[in-house]
Amino acid sequence: MSQFYAVSPVVFNSARSSCDCLAHRFGNAADRPDRVPVYGSDMTDAQWAVVRDALPVPAWMEGRGGQPEGYCHPQMLDAVFYVTDNGIKWRAMPVDFPAWDRVYAFLRRWRKQGLAGELHDRLRGRVRTAEGRDREPSAGITDSQSVKAAASVPAVSRGHDGGKKINGRRRHVITDSLGLLLMVWVTAASHRPPGGHRHAARAADTVQENHSGVGRRRLHRPPRDLGEGKTPAHPADRQAQ
Repeated sequence: MSQFYAVSPVVFNSARSSCDCLAHRFGNAADRPDRVPVYGSDMTDAQWAVVRDALPVPAWMEGRGGQPEGYCHPQMLDAVFYVTDNGIKWRAMPVDFPAWDRVYAFLRRWRKQGLAGELHDRLRGRVRTAEGRDREPSAGITDSQSVKAAASVPAVSRGHDGGKKINGRRRHVITDSLGLLLMVWVTAASHRPPGGHRHAARAADTVQENHSGVGRRRLHRPPRDLGEGKTPAHPADRQAQ
């Protein structure tokens, strides 16, 4: 992600000064009713302060199209956390949250922009720091598992694992020495990357080239010179000054 929220104080232009999300500051979220946190999965103010500067800049604020957002970002995240925590259907979301289809649309957009990976990497760095380790690991542990594919899985994205005698896909995982996730990707079961963390990571980048139709997800890592507390200024804050 190239742009992030800013952490510096700004002047709000919405009626709800308690919320500092961009949708309230520069969008239309103030036109919608506020929501009182009542569930155990709702974020606290301290948690929102950590998540806030990792959210990507909306397209409408960078002149890339779209209308100013009308939904509060903390409310959208609380809705996602509620669904995840309770394992319910999207359509069964409580009525005090925004409409489920709008929440799901926000989740898909944020996931495509790498927000899940960004939050994961920051959380992993905090856990490693608490354990007395460097934020970035210097070693990794690799493993994989072949899984039989359903009949609906295209033949182009599956393969035969002769050792396990399984026709399907193989899921690869790389963790650090604490067991914290570094990378996960899926290939045909016939694919075996070279051993070692560096070779396995390099193999993940070529999975899609060698196995068309197979999904691959690599967790985003922020640049080493951009740590927490060094978030670049948001264009909206420059505009407000």
